[in-house]
Amino acid sequence: MEDVIEERTISIPEGVTLEVHGREVKVKGPKGSLSENLSHLPVEISIRDGTVVVLAKWPKKREAAKVGTAAAHVRNMIKGVTKGFKCKLKVVYAHFPITVKVNEKQKKVLIENFIGEKTPRVATVVGEAKVKVSGDELIVEGIDIQDVTQTAANIEASTKIKEKDQRVFLDGIFVFERSEGM
Repeated sequence: MEDVIEERTISIPEGVTLEVHGREVKVKGPKGSLSENLSHLPVEISIRDGTVVVLAKWPKKREAAKVGTAAAHVRNMIKGVTKGFKCKLKVVYAHFPITVKVNEKQKKVLIENFIGEKTPRVATVVGEAKVKVSGDELIVEGIDIQDVTQTAANIEASTKIKEKDQRVFLDGIFVFERSEGM
C-alpha cells in the first residue's frame, strides 16, 4: 500500500542560503537573514536538490492545510530576504491636521493632534520594521512580512475612533498599498 503524502516544494533562488534544523528554518539573502520556528506545525521540512520540501504523511484535512501554511511561511521568508516588503499608509483628516512623528529609539509612532486630542496616540513598531513619514504618507518597510504588516496594523488601529459614527468621522491613518520590494 502506498503512503498518502501532502507535499509542497519551494525553489531556492540564487543568492539565498537556507538551513533547516528540525522545524527551525533559517534563510539568508542579500537584504538580511530571517529565522522562524515552525515546530507548532505537524509537518516535515527538508532540502532536496535546491528546493525546500514541506510534507505531511497520512494527513487529516487540517494537517494538509498546515503544509500549505508552512510552505507560505518559507516562501515569505525567501521573498523578504531577496526583495523585502512595504506597506503604504495614508493620513486622512477633515479639520484637525494630524502630525506623525517616529521615535526610532523607543520603536514608537506618535500621532499628534488626532481629532483635536491633546495627548498623542501611540503605535508600536514591531521587530526590525522601519517607518518613514513623507508628507501625508507613511511607509513601513522591512524584510519580515509579519513585522511590517503588524506595524501597519498597529498604526491603523491606534487611530480608530470609538463611540462615534465611522461613516461620519472618517479621520485616521489607513493602509492603501501592500507590495514586495523596498
